[in-house]
Amino acid sequence: MLDKQSRVLYVGKAKNLKNRLTSYTRFTGADHNKTTVMLSKVIRVDTLLTATEKEALILEASLIKKHKPKYNILLRDDKNYPLIKVTVQDTWPRVHMTRRRKKDGAKYFGPYSSSSSMWATLRLLADMFPLRKCKGNTVKLRTRPCLNLQIGRCLGPCVNIADKEEYQDQVKKVLMVLEGKNTSLIDELRQEMMKASDTLHFELAAELRDKISALSRTLEKQIIASSGFKNQDVFGYCRQGTSIAIAILFIREGLITGSRNFFFNDPMESDAIILSQALNQFYDGKALPAKEILLPFPIEDSVILAERFSELIGATVGLTIPQRGDRVRLVTMANTNAAHVFDEKEKKERSWQGLSASMEKLLRLDHIPNHIECLDISNTSGKQAVGSLVCYKNGEAAKDHFRHYAIKTVHGPDDYAMMEEVLQRRFKRGIAENNLPDLFIVDGGRGQLGIALRVADELGIRDELDWIGIAKEKNTEGEKLYKPGRKNPILLKSHNPVLLYIMRIRDESHRFGVTFHRKLRAKVSIASVLDTIPGIGPGRKRKLLKQLGSVKRIREASLDELSQVKGIGKETAFVIHQHFHPQNK
Repeated sequence: MLDKQSRVLYVGKAKNLKNRLTSYTRFTGADHNKTTVMLSKVIRVDTLLTATEKEALILEASLIKKHKPKYNILLRDDKNYPLIKVTVQDTWPRVHMTRRRKKDGAKYFGPYSSSSSMWATLRLLADMFPLRKCKGNTVKLRTRPCLNLQIGRCLGPCVNIADKEEYQDQVKKVLMVLEGKNTSLIDELRQEMMKASDTLHFELAAELRDKISALSRTLEKQIIASSGFKNQDVFGYCRQGTSIAIAILFIREGLITGSRNFFFNDPMESDAIILSQALNQFYDGKALPAKEILLPFPIEDSVILAERFSELIGATVGLTIPQRGDRVRLVTMANTNAAHVFDEKEKKERSWQGLSASMEKLLRLDHIPNHIECLDISNTSGKQAVGSLVCYKNGEAAKDHFRHYAIKTVHGPDDYAMMEEVLQRRFKRGIAENNLPDLFIVDGGRGQLGIALRVADELGIRDELDWIGIAKEKNTEGEKLYKPGRKNPILLKSHNPVLLYIMRIRDESHRFGVTFHRKLRAKVSIASVLDTIPGIGPGRKRKLLKQLGSVKRIREASLDELSQVKGIGKETAFVIHQHFHPQNK
């Protein structure tokens, strides 16, 4: 269903499209009802016919993910949550954090809703299993061992002393930990410890004993959810008024290894359809289901979903609504977690209401600061200049509205002119789209605030929002807050929640800008060196950097090392080598 601007409002599927659409034409509800509001905006309906129900199911999920329709439920993308990646496809695999799941042959674990638990897991793995920490798919040979090898935290593939079989055994044990097979691994390590003791290898036996102890402590912290040592995904569901919450518990080998929560405010459709769509979106081929999925009530398309999920993992997946025993207890636990989402949301709202009231009072604002934006400018002597705009709504970062602005009209180090350009672009668009913030913060003192007010006066929006400038602390004066029409800055105590919140927004805008600025700077740095070499285009440049890791490493590489890069022949290798070592001509 599309509106007059051809924006997708809603995506749905049905065996009989005529009956489905007719049900909407006969719909009667209150004026404020979400379906009534949506139908009032629908100008056109496009249809796509599929050969099977399963194809329709997959198509529905992909269209929702692509268009993000306002009136469909939309599960948050996993890119915001960390994953643990084991590069099993590499000759010498490594373990590290990532936020992107790729089809590259690696094994991914997560997503972890708690980054602290993910980092704790990585630290445990690094302490127990001496795999390489160096970046890249291939190991660069070194003449001197790295520090990790010297302190016993790496087997040393970079200096050719690692035993391949022993290394792969360590990788296997890492995978057992991440798959939740701690009990099986402890039994295996215990056998190795006894064997080492019997053969009088007491130092090895002591190392294995310490690993068993560390794993046992980890096991004690994990919640035992099932005595059957099964892999299960348990869905909980809670509706309060027009809003719903969905919770998912991930159980591996009988232990709860993680959870995810989703909240939807006033979704359309029945509970059976909403939960069905949630499953269809969540298991998208990147996130894979367990062999048993426990549900709180029957859902639409359960048979087709079970078939699709079975194809994803190459094994039978069962969708079960338990009636008795441990499974009912697990669903009850998941339902409790879903209900807890409402409690947490209510706490956050109360906390934000208190903080926003304090901001209004202390800063004497004319508007409730539910929508706050902050601007920062990053550059190096005027080069690779970028404006970074961050957005906070109801006390939380609205990352969908974060923006980078490449400076187009200013040349040279003029921060004021750069700020003016970005503000003109942001506010002109804000006026056109009617999405101006309630409070705008500029990173700087009177000068920067003056630029913002000048732009606001030109556009006639000065009184439509509040303005604050925050100047960094100098010596022991503390952070200073500047307001229009006030001569002296507002000085709040260093522990004041209002000041801490504004500083957090300012620091986030700085981080957001500096990160992007460094990428631009690195890109220009790489381009300035490699792009001057005859015969090196974007493709070969990528291959060189991927295999050798950096411009410095390319500069130091021998002819043999350069010619071994895929796509770089002996002649090109010679040209590259001569470019960096002209004295060898």
